[in-house]
Amino acid sequence: MGKITGFMEYERVEEGYRPVRERVKNYKEFVVGLTDEQAKIQGARCMDCGTPFCNSGCPVNNIIPDFNDLVYRADWQNAFAVLDSTNNYPEFTGRICPAPCEAACVLNVNDDPVGITSIEHAIIDRAWEHGWVKPRPAKVRTGKKVAVVGSGPAGMAAAQQLARAGHDVTLFEKNDRIGGLLRYGIPDFKMEKVHIDRRVEQMKAEGVTFRTGVMVGKLPEGSKVVNWAKESVEPKELQRQFDAVLLTGGAEQSRDLPVPGRDLDGIHFAMEFLPLQNKVNAGDKVKGQIRADGKHVIVIGGGDTGSDCVGTSNRHGAASVTQFELLPQPPEQENKPLTWPYWPYKLRTSSSHEEGCEREFAIATKEFLGEKGKVTGLKTVYVEWKDGKMVEVAGSEKVIKADLVLLAMGFVSPVATILDGFGVEKDARGNAKATTEFIGGYATSVPNVFAAGDMRRGQSLVVWAIREGRQAARAVDEFLMGFSDLPR
Repeated sequence: MGKITGFMEYERVEEGYRPVRERVKNYKEFVVGLTDEQAKIQGARCMDCGTPFCNSGCPVNNIIPDFNDLVYRADWQNAFAVLDSTNNYPEFTGRICPAPCEAACVLNVNDDPVGITSIEHAIIDRAWEHGWVKPRPAKVRTGKKVAVVGSGPAGMAAAQQLARAGHDVTLFEKNDRIGGLLRYGIPDFKMEKVHIDRRVEQMKAEGVTFRTGVMVGKLPEGSKVVNWAKESVEPKELQRQFDAVLLTGGAEQSRDLPVPGRDLDGIHFAMEFLPLQNKVNAGDKVKGQIRADGKHVIVIGGGDTGSDCVGTSNRHGAASVTQFELLPQPPEQENKPLTWPYWPYKLRTSSSHEEGCEREFAIATKEFLGEKGKVTGLKTVYVEWKDGKMVEVAGSEKVIKADLVLLAMGFVSPVATILDGFGVEKDARGNAKATTEFIGGYATSVPNVFAAGDMRRGQSLVVWAIREGRQAARAVDEFLMGFSDLPR
């Protein structure tokens, strides 16, 4: 462990942010990471718990006490080896994971938790700086061919693991660059795309073949799902060409708000708004980009995607940004005896909120108002919850000005036509039906076809996608070879 009495001697130190006035002028990352000494002190706070709940709180089961201790002892290279053994992409999770491990930290019972994510961030950045992250190509090739469909974190993790097991892996992506929602959903100011690019180079050296701009199956007519494909492949063709197919696409079907006035210009899904800015940041010429310059912006949806819309709108130079949340405002401090070690219900204020945003809670949109076909405002009403049902508060209706409305209310399911193209059975929520059991896990109802990530579990976190990609890779490897040495 770290220092035996460290948790009593040292306070939690948060990563810093560059000043708002500087960071809103560009799309660069603005988090100021821990110094080596600060990381050492955070590692010293680890308590040597009899049962380290952080391990089980982390979806990829990072061996957290071990790398905390190694950082405390300044053994950074071995700290990286421990972290790398469970997580293919710590530079992703160290930047955008909400840290369920910290919620589960035993120190969090009556104090501030260990800064686990900031330590992870420090380890992987140092590993890249010192050249410790290297390709690990398989020594023996199996001759088996695997197609992975969808290049988000689940697909990337699965493809990398399967290539390291010796299989010939082809990763298909319908858009023009690898990364899925990491590439075209997460704003650059939260995670710059160089982190994806250098992992792609590592994976190429490990034998993964990338095919971008290839749509596997088809989208429904009029779909708003981002699609920059230049060619298409029939699902049955993939099944003929490959020994196994793993579906790792996202839950890309956005939740809509079908109230009067929805067809007015100026109302868009978040995933119509965010990807275009990322393309611009990448140097692409974009026609018809949705801009917030000088506009009164309403973001409907109080989660991370809504927060990303807030941050992007502020960088455009919006006149005002207001974010709606249907649920009541959570308490500022969670009820730890009730929730620990699980993810707590409490108010969360993101860096984007701090850049400028008015937040409205317990508010519903009844109608979009407009003139000459363009949105000009929203008719809203406050709501309260009684016996589990939403009830309007009498006399609380009001009209709020809006020039741009962004719908960020989450995602309901994968695109049904993709799963239908493979003939895969779906669960009640429209996801690919497959279990996570040790035997037969991640296998769909169609022979040789597997599913993982958001396509199987629904909308979730990047860290869950990495977990599922790793576990599905093991399931595919075992299916192909009769056994597997890949970690689960």
